[in-house]
Amino acid sequence: MIARACLPLGLAVLAVDGPVHGERRGDGDLAPSTARAAFREAWRAGVARTGMGEDMQAALDAIQRVPGCADLPIGYVGVSMGTAYGIPMLAAEPRIRAAAIGLWSTTYAASEHLAEAARRMRCDVWFTQQWDDEFFDRDGTLALFDTIGSADKRLVAYPGPHRELEGERLSDAIAFVAGRLLER
Repeated sequence: MIARACLPLGLAVLAVDGPVHGERRGDGDLAPSTARAAFREAWRAGVARTGMGEDMQAALDAIQRVPGCADLPIGYVGVSMGTAYGIPMLAAEPRIRAAAIGLWSTTYAASEHLAEAARRMRCDVWFTQQWDDEFFDRDGTLALFDTIGSADKRLVAYPGPHRELEGERLSDAIAFVAGRLLER
């Protein structure tokens, strides 16, 4: 869905599977419910908690070696798991101008390291939360947003429970990132 929203705007898209998703799964099971359960287990066990950011940076390095891609502006879109794995990378990655993240909190299991990483973030940030999120409490979500060190950060809340970026939320996220990338 994210790629379909970005491509008509002229934005190139790079997608990196999480450590227990897509082609990284050894069993070939692509069912979303299996991936969610495997992710929660892996996250609590510390699998790729910070190493996933290194994988994403390596993917950026490789793409920037492709002719015509070296100087493209870079944005990041990743909520929920994409936020958990993305914050350490965003803190360390000066090439990223704007990010759409959220649907995570400081109070979720094994997330203690995220606040320190968030303090080091400098890109423009659109941070989303679901008002009735059953996984991430409001206080922990607001605490994570508050620690983000970016000068330009926005908190956007939508009604309802935890869900993927889709519809209006997806459009809003892509508009924020695209606006930052295409205006310069």
